[in-house]
Amino acid sequence: MAEKKHKLKVIPLGGLGEIGKNTTVIEYGNNIIVIDMGMAFPEDEMLGIDIVIPDITYLIKNKEKIKGIILTHGHEDHIGSIPYLLQKINVPIYGTKLTLGLVENKLLEHKIEDASLNVIKAGETLKLGCFKVTPIRVNHSIPDSVGFAIDTPIGTIVHTGDFKIDYTPINDEVIDLGKFAELGRKGVLLAMSDSTNIERPGFTESEKTIGQKFMELFTNCESRIIVASFASNVHRLQQVIDAAVANNRKVAISGRSMVNAVKVSQELGYLNAPEGSIININDLKGLKDKEIVILTTGSQGEPMSALTRMANNAHKKVQIKEGDLVIISANPIPGNEKTVSRVINMLYEKGARVLYDALTQVHVSGHARRDELKLMLTLLKPKFFIPVHGEFRHLMQHAKLACELGMPEGNAVIGKNGDVFELTSKSIVKNTTVTSGNILVDGLGVGDVGNIVLRDRRLLSENGLIIVVLSTDKNTGRVLAGPEIVSRGFIYVRENVDLIDESKRIINEALSKCDDAKAKDWNNIKTVIKDALSSFIYDRIKRSPMILPIIVEVDP
Repeated sequence: MAEKKHKLKVIPLGGLGEIGKNTTVIEYGNNIIVIDMGMAFPEDEMLGIDIVIPDITYLIKNKEKIKGIILTHGHEDHIGSIPYLLQKINVPIYGTKLTLGLVENKLLEHKIEDASLNVIKAGETLKLGCFKVTPIRVNHSIPDSVGFAIDTPIGTIVHTGDFKIDYTPINDEVIDLGKFAELGRKGVLLAMSDSTNIERPGFTESEKTIGQKFMELFTNCESRIIVASFASNVHRLQQVIDAAVANNRKVAISGRSMVNAVKVSQELGYLNAPEGSIININDLKGLKDKEIVILTTGSQGEPMSALTRMANNAHKKVQIKEGDLVIISANPIPGNEKTVSRVINMLYEKGARVLYDALTQVHVSGHARRDELKLMLTLLKPKFFIPVHGEFRHLMQHAKLACELGMPEGNAVIGKNGDVFELTSKSIVKNTTVTSGNILVDGLGVGDVGNIVLRDRRLLSENGLIIVVLSTDKNTGRVLAGPEIVSRGFIYVRENVDLIDESKRIINEALSKCDDAKAKDWNNIKTVIKDALSSFIYDRIKRSPMILPIIVEVDP
C-alpha cells in the first residue's frame, strides 16, 4: 500500500509535435516502462544527417528503474532507435513476433548480440515491476500491431499505438474493439491515441481496396511494373505479390531494407509467396517485360534509395525505360514532398508512366481518421487524455475532439517532448520537464554533430569556404610567405583574379597594423584576418563565406 504514495508520471521523449521518434516513458516510484523507441527522418536543414533519434539522457540516468521496453509495431518511427539505446543500456525488449523479427535484423546490422528479446501476444498479460501490460490487437499497415492496456497502482492507461479500424484486413485479424470497450466499461484513467489523421474526416479505407486496384492495374499490362512502398508495409508487399502471381509475373526485390523485410516476413510466416515467384534482381535478363514486377524502396524519394537510383540512371541492375509503369504506393511523410516530386519528375522524363495517390488510389493510410478516433474515445471513455503521434496542430485538433465528446477541457492535455505529466486518480498536471530533444546520427557518429556543426555546414553550403594560408616567423610574427587564398564553393579563383589580389592586399594591410605582441599571437592574427577579409568581401559582393586562416610558424 505504501507504493500508492507515489504519483504516476507520463513522460514523452519523442512523438509530440512531430511525426516520428515515438518514445513514451511511464514511471511509478522505482518502476519505469518505455513504450516504443523510434527514429525520425532528418529535416532539410540537417545537412548530411542520416537519422534523428530521441535524447535518452533521462533513461540513462534512471536505468536501474527500467523494467522493459514494450513495442507497438515494427515501423522505424517506433523501433529505429533501439540499437542506439542498447549500446548505452541493456534492457529487456518486448514485442510481437514480427516486430521482434525486424528488431533482431536491425541488431544484427549493429552487431548487438546480447539483447533480451521477448515475444508477447495480444491478450496475454505481462508483469513488469508494478505494471501489468496487456497487448491489444489493432490494425495498421504492418501485421502484428498492438496497443497496450497498462494497469498501474492508481488506474489503467491505454495507449492505442498506431491504428485504424479495418474490417477486412490483409492476412490479419480485425482490431479488438471489444477489448477497448471492456476497458472503457471498467474505467480508463488515461488514454493516449494516434493523432496523425485527425484532420481527415470519415474512416480510412480498407487495405483490401488496394489489392483490387493492383489486380486491375496488373491485368493486361504489357510493360514492366515497378512498385515503390515502405519495406515494412508487409500487407502492401503481399498484395503486390498476389497480383503478380495472378498475372504470371515474377517479383524481383530491390533495396536493402526491402530485401531484409521480405526475408524476415517470409521466415516468420507473415508473407506468403509461391515457390519461385520471388526472384533475384540479377535474374531479370531472361524475362519479357510483361513477366516482371520489381518491388523497391524509395517511396519517400530518399537520395540513396533504389527507386531514386533507377530514376537517376545510377542503379546497377535496373534502368527506367519508355513505357515502364511505376507505382508509388505511399504518401510522402511531411517534409518529404519535394524529394518525392523530384523523383516523379525524373521518372516522367525517362518516359515512364507514374501512378501515385494524387492521380489514383494506390495507397491507403494505416492511421485512423476522425470518425475512427471518435469511436475509440467513445469506447474508452477516459478520465484524462494525451493526444500523441502528430504535429502540434494534430494534437490540438485531437484534444478538441475529446472535449467535443464531453471531456472537461482541463482533462485533455497537450504536451511537448520532455514534459512530465503527473497523474493521481483525480488530477493531471504538467509539473516540470526532463532533458529531451534530437540526437543526430551521421554515419557511425551518434550525437557528435550538434547545432554548431550544423550551422557550419549550412554556412558552407550557402556561402562556401575561403582558406587563407600564410607562414610567419615564430619569433617575430613577421609574415614570411603568403597569404595564399584557396576558395571552395565561394568563387572560381581563375575568373576572379582581381578579387583574390585585392583580398591579399587587405590581409597584408590588416597584419601590418598589428603591434609586435599581437603579431606573435597566432590566435590574434587569425581574428585579424577573419575580421578584415569578411568585412571586405561583404562590402564588395554581399556574401559571407566561412573564412579559415591556416598559419604555419617557421623558425628561420
